[in-house]
Amino acid sequence: MEYLWAFLVGGAFCLIGQILIDKTKLTPARILVAYVVAGVFLGAIGVYPKLVDFAGAGATVPLTGFGNLIARGVKEHVIRDGFWGIFTGGLCAAAGGIAAAVIFGWLASLVFKQKDK
Repeated sequence: MEYLWAFLVGGAFCLIGQILIDKTKLTPARILVAYVVAGVFLGAIGVYPKLVDFAGAGATVPLTGFGNLIARGVKEHVIRDGFWGIFTGGLCAAAGGIAAAVIFGWLASLVFKQKDK
């Protein structure tokens, strides 16, 4: 059942994004930013951790999960380090994902050639 719920919740996030692309004039970049901000907001009010417990990877893998991770990291570091935790918490919490994105993006740039549009 865990796989089913992860699939349905992750699919719902994708469905909402696709509807926003098809039915609004929002650009994909703005939709992605909205997903991150929604993850921060839902984490701040305590809804997102319950969704993560329910759906697992279906809630942690999408960009809303990234926003929630950053917000949770900031909260933990502010409690531990005070004011400076605002600047360090999000980066520390998401360092693995950020590093992977940079490294795999660099590797993809070595493998594929850029094409002008």
